[in-house]
Amino acid sequence: MVNDNRSTSGSRSPVFIKVNPRKLSSSEGAIRTAKLRSNSIEYTDCETIARPSDDLTGTRCDKFKWDPTSWHTKPIVQDVVYSSMEDVEKALQKLEALPPLVSPYEINKLQEKLRDAALGKAFVLQGGDCAELFDYCSQERIESKMKILLQMSLVLIWGTKLPLVRIGRIAGQFAKPRSKLTEEVRGQVIPSFRGDNINGFDVSERTPDPSRLVSAYFHSAATLNYIRSSLSSGFADLHRPFDWSLSHVQSSAVKARYRTVVDAITEGLSFMKTVGADKSSTLESIDFYTSHEGLMLEFEQSLTRNLRDPRNGENKWYNTSAHFLWIGDRTRQVNGAHVEYFRGIMNPVGVKVGPSMTADELISILDILDSDYIAGKVTLITRYGIGNISKILPTHIEAVKRTNHKVVWISDPCHGNTKSSTAGLKTRDFEDIMNELALALQIHKDNDSQLNGVHLELTGDAVTECIGGSAQLTDEDLEIRYDTVCDPRLSESQSLDVAFLIADWFKQGKMLSIAEHSLS
Repeated sequence: MVNDNRSTSGSRSPVFIKVNPRKLSSSEGAIRTAKLRSNSIEYTDCETIARPSDDLTGTRCDKFKWDPTSWHTKPIVQDVVYSSMEDVEKALQKLEALPPLVSPYEINKLQEKLRDAALGKAFVLQGGDCAELFDYCSQERIESKMKILLQMSLVLIWGTKLPLVRIGRIAGQFAKPRSKLTEEVRGQVIPSFRGDNINGFDVSERTPDPSRLVSAYFHSAATLNYIRSSLSSGFADLHRPFDWSLSHVQSSAVKARYRTVVDAITEGLSFMKTVGADKSSTLESIDFYTSHEGLMLEFEQSLTRNLRDPRNGENKWYNTSAHFLWIGDRTRQVNGAHVEYFRGIMNPVGVKVGPSMTADELISILDILDSDYIAGKVTLITRYGIGNISKILPTHIEAVKRTNHKVVWISDPCHGNTKSSTAGLKTRDFEDIMNELALALQIHKDNDSQLNGVHLELTGDAVTECIGGSAQLTDEDLEIRYDTVCDPRLSESQSLDVAFLIADWFKQGKMLSIAEHSLS
């Protein structure tokens, strides 16, 4: 601040007054969460705080009105405990002051698209990394993932003849639940790597650090900003040709069959240009939405804002860290903290449904998360494994049909089919993935239902983490480029294989295997 002060001679002499910037202040919720999330024993504000040993399967009690911190009163699993309450409070304080990453308008728009999917009027493609690293926040990495999702969506639109809802596991998919919270490295037991927003992959960085939550926000913001600027600059413009060389395909018969699909797509676009029907803005850009597993509730709480719903002007609670969040199979306990948090936000939400979920549990979760029976509010992401899907999925379909819930059914054929290679590397067999997906499509059809989408762990890079596919990768090939720090991902070529084979199912009523493609 400058104060104009006159001297005795009449001349002006500026006087500089130093004003300290206003300090951020923590909300009561941030303070209570910091106590809960640290080794502090000062948590006395809420005597009803639940501990992990408490019942996780009981019926939810509705006597508490929901707010972004009401999950404090529920038992939690996969939680992180930090050493310093002050550091946690500082991180949450900063997050609460930062602007939203996404808007209510965008969230509502995705809800409308998922409603269409629930009614069989759209198909969902959700995909991306198992766990993002902060280092993945680069132009090359972001563009490669966007490119493969766009190519897959073109093939799926051609095959399904439905609008595509594109959701990336991107701009926030940092944390991962782990079956073991510790591991042994060179004879020393250390915390497992749980994602860049919790700790580092290097063994020297395994202590949970709450400042990584703030870093996660800024990496998400940078990724989302580049996605938006790329799309507004014509990255998804269908007038620009994609690379459809199909050089990865080893079988000449499979390549010829894929080429038939590509030719049909490019000829269709060419025809639209010829007759002047290619002027629509929908050919120049697309809607693209972000998603992640809502594992770190202290982070999600800090970005949950009471904002104006543009549809009716009422203030409602929106999670502004992403358009879509899901609850993992390890954290979807009916009476748990994650279900409690998710029940109060306006965002469309997903639930991973594994082989251990009973039909009664599934309905209880739906009743909590979709108490207003909004079509497309809840997406059920099934991940049974090839050995379980035939006996469990029909039961779950029938259970949901007996209710008034209109859900989006999505198949995640990756997570239930992880195994070890002969060299001890985590991998997945492409044939298992496609067989589970084919069974999901057929079982829904046989039970008067419809599969509304697919959820995949994939990358746009030429990695060698899953065996099989048209590139015919074997166990011995895994070490060529095994880049994942968590679960194995489908490569660029294997991801395209999935899209082509799903298109086959919708076109021919069955899904051909890679081997059958070679014979057809």
